[in-house]
Amino acid sequence: MLSPLLANIALSVLDEHFTAKWEALGSTSMRARRRRAGVPAMRIIRYADDFVVMVNGSRNDAEALWDEVTAVLAPMGLRLSEEKTRVCHIDEGFDFLGWHIQRRNRRGQNGKKAVYTYPSKKALLSVMGKVRSLTTRAKHRTLGDLLISVNRVLRGWCNYFYHGVSAKTFGYLDHFTWWRIYGWLRKRHAGLNKGTLVRRHLPNWEIRDGRVEMFRPQKVAIVRYRYRGTRIPTPWSSETTVSPAPVA
Repeated sequence: MLSPLLANIALSVLDEHFTAKWEALGSTSMRARRRRAGVPAMRIIRYADDFVVMVNGSRNDAEALWDEVTAVLAPMGLRLSEEKTRVCHIDEGFDFLGWHIQRRNRRGQNGKKAVYTYPSKKALLSVMGKVRSLTTRAKHRTLGDLLISVNRVLRGWCNYFYHGVSAKTFGYLDHFTWWRIYGWLRKRHAGLNKGTLVRRHLPNWEIRDGRVEMFRPQKVAIVRYRYRGTRIPTPWSSETTVSPAPVA
């Protein structure tokens, strides 16, 4: 857990640098006038050592950030990873924190566009790899043990991605996992034909062992994220209260 903490401390210089550039653009109306005049506007989004710099400007403005960011990081003894860093247009899309973020045409909106967030292919392949590893024949003693392990992986993954455009991905993951567990059952009960296996272990084609049943990603409700900014409620009071000291 030390690495994310150190990254947050070291890369705070980037936050300060781009915050100062943003504030130098002035008020909302002044920023709009400067953008119309060709002055680029930039904002940074950062999580530990992963960050994205959004640029309202030309590709040259974005590519100029290579040298600028390098100069900011140099005093901290840090440098950009050329393999992991790229310049792209939002219409091309990019991966960030497991998400694929891309601006696309809105269905039935006459060419209007919106930014969508999908689970990235890398994130999907990662969770599929975990399910594949868990469903090897000798990994678990009983179906219940297997379901408990697989459910933990599926539930955690879906809880992270259910705020995006994830319904089709969840359906694909559900299908993949079901057939992996079905294959595990076939190998564990090689002497049973398909009809007997389904009757004994897959009632109504549902995978369960007693009270433990397979977590179904395709049944997870998608709750699309809506930007709320400063309207997000907080449990903390904005005023500091001081409790009176007890009197002896």
